[in-house]
Amino acid sequence: MKIAYLDCSNGISGDMFLAALLDAGLNINDLRRELAKLSVSGYSVSLKKSRAGGVRTSRLVVKVNRPQYLRHLPDIRRIISKSALAPAVKKRAARIFTRLARAEAKVHGCKINEVHFHEIGALDTIIDIVGVVWGLHQLGIKKLFCSPVNVGSGTVKIAHGIFPVPAPATAELLKNIPYYQSAVKQELATPTGAVLIAELSSGFEPWPKMAVESIGQSSGSRQVPGHVNLFRLLIGK
Repeated sequence: MKIAYLDCSNGISGDMFLAALLDAGLNINDLRRELAKLSVSGYSVSLKKSRAGGVRTSRLVVKVNRPQYLRHLPDIRRIISKSALAPAVKKRAARIFTRLARAEAKVHGCKINEVHFHEIGALDTIIDIVGVVWGLHQLGIKKLFCSPVNVGSGTVKIAHGIFPVPAPATAELLKNIPYYQSAVKQELATPTGAVLIAELSSGFEPWPKMAVESIGQSSGSRQVPGHVNLFRLLIGK
């Protein structure tokens, strides 16, 4: 059985997860064709070669080239349901967004369909979630496992102000998931990354016994002195 393991010792975000899948063997042009099935425009997606601590990595770059409106859960579910994506990808992506909206609704004390997605519902997050779900499906990965998550420390500025790390929605999504703070004074686990592992992972544990066939390495755009911004995805049997 093909499985994958996420090394989240340096955090987790949606763009780093997707970049690692691409680095492990997915084709960027295939991703673009899949994303085109969403019938959403005004963006471009590219994969850049980068480095983290002297190690070769890939970095996903999403550029939004026209204004985007705030979306609610029904808007996003409609985009997904009307797309030409595979039924299994549609179902799982919609479930992830529902979980994300449910966490936000609980944090803000509102109904799930009233959640304004702000930065987490921006176009790049739609790309990250749909891209990751499609990538796992495309690679034939049956089970996903994950290490305990390094969330960083300090504070993070979000749409509603400055909050301690992990941010409220991230903390809600990481319930029942082992995570820890480190000396890095920065948010290392984002809401998008948190909801992906909360919904997709079959377990959170040290590296499972597996014969590794491919490794995807990615990094984000932020640089922190003394911190190697490296995310790893191991695929095997």
